[in-house]
Amino acid sequence: MLKVFDDRRRELYFARPPRRIVSLVPSDTDTLFALGAGDRLVGRTAYCVEPADRVGEVAICGGTKNVDVGAVARLEPDLIIANQEENTRAQLEKLAQAGLQVLVSFPKRVGDGVAHVARLAKVLAVQGEPITRDLLRRGYQVVREARVANRGRRAVAVFCPIWMDPLMTFSADTFGSDVIALAGGRNVFGDRERRYPLAADLSGFAAQDPGERDTRYPRVTLDEVVERGPELVLLPNEPHEFTEADADVFRERGLRVEFCDGKDLFWYGAWSIGGVERIAATLDQLR
Repeated sequence: MLKVFDDRRRELYFARPPRRIVSLVPSDTDTLFALGAGDRLVGRTAYCVEPADRVGEVAICGGTKNVDVGAVARLEPDLIIANQEENTRAQLEKLAQAGLQVLVSFPKRVGDGVAHVARLAKVLAVQGEPITRDLLRRGYQVVREARVANRGRRAVAVFCPIWMDPLMTFSADTFGSDVIALAGGRNVFGDRERRYPLAADLSGFAAQDPGERDTRYPRVTLDEVVERGPELVLLPNEPHEFTEADADVFRERGLRVEFCDGKDLFWYGAWSIGGVERIAATLDQLR
């Protein structure tokens, strides 16, 4: 009997490696294939699009925020892989109440994402496979080498929005911010928390106690962005697909803009191993 803890510190028990898996997280779907376990995947979300040449035959069970609980249950999975941020709490509770085993992840650092891959490998009983050992070796190597490289290079000041209207970004306590840091950047809004209500977030109005609400994704103004002095505005194609028209808004304020694949910033696990290096290559243009 194998016992593991998910990122909500819940105990999960496995009498045998799961053979029927539903992934509710795009990056985890990609990781399952990277671990050589794609043939165990019986369900995914509409946003699970990688690897593009292999996921097409896997049944779709709604989106990440609107999971079709009934469709998932009918697939009779012995493991559901979810994420605390990607999926809604109410739907995950419904899946658990249906007696289904749900593993919830919530990595906020690239290294945490690699550790999550190692946990999945253990659950799947593929930790000894050469493909797994190589994937984990490369993952930890990317993190280690990035930290060493950062000791000798100047951090590039970066603004990375995740939404345009309203203009939103993320603080240091997020996976995307850690990718930027490992790539040799400095998130100019790393110290900025989201304030409630909206008037407090966008001005000097007094803020309320946020309670249990997430404060890691502040709404900011364009003037505030300029004041923070980013050397680069990095525009991803997800969760919002930024356009040239969006880029022109920043260019008109004298800011340099580069586009990037949002997966390189926000997909933890197997994808991030190459993602950190690609973001670093973009930032290296400014050194």
